[in-house]
Amino acid sequence: MELAGLSVAEAIAAEYKPASVLLCIGPGNNGGDGLVAARHLAQFGFSPSLFYPRQSDKYQCLLSQCHAFRIPLVQDLDAAILKSDLIVDAIFGFSFKGSPRAPFDKVLDTLRMSDKPIVSVDIPSGWDVENGDSQGSAISPDMLISLTAPKLCAHSFKGRFHYLGGRFIPPEMASELKTPPFPGVANCIRLT
Repeated sequence: MELAGLSVAEAIAAEYKPASVLLCIGPGNNGGDGLVAARHLAQFGFSPSLFYPRQSDKYQCLLSQCHAFRIPLVQDLDAAILKSDLIVDAIFGFSFKGSPRAPFDKVLDTLRMSDKPIVSVDIPSGWDVENGDSQGSAISPDMLISLTAPKLCAHSFKGRFHYLGGRFIPPEMASELKTPPFPGVANCIRLT
């Protein structure tokens, strides 16, 4: 999770200038990646804030680390979006199935209506891991940061930037997945 969050922050820093960034955090591993990314973004000169409506006990240590970096928790999503230059979607990952339930259904509706650029971690929240936004009602991110390997839904991605993040699989598995080699000591790579 530490490497995944670091690669998310590195990919964001590669394409966007330091600015105010709102990280929308879900209750699962995708949210944990977002909490780690927030801390690294702060170290990279960004001004992160967290919208974390359903906090998970298993990530209290990551949240404590964010508090140590003075990363604020926000309650009002609409107001936080207005104050932000960039939004990170770290709500649902590849294992999510079905329709989003409260409060995340309204969170995704709000993000979909926003004119701010959105960065999605692993897959855009609300997308089917294989079929993408099959109902045409999910968010359309400006950047997708696939972790480990791009999921099938990445074929439907129409944003400007697609990165592969998470330099944490053994070489043999990377070869089987046909992932490109990471340059130097980078934890992410831009895909074409």
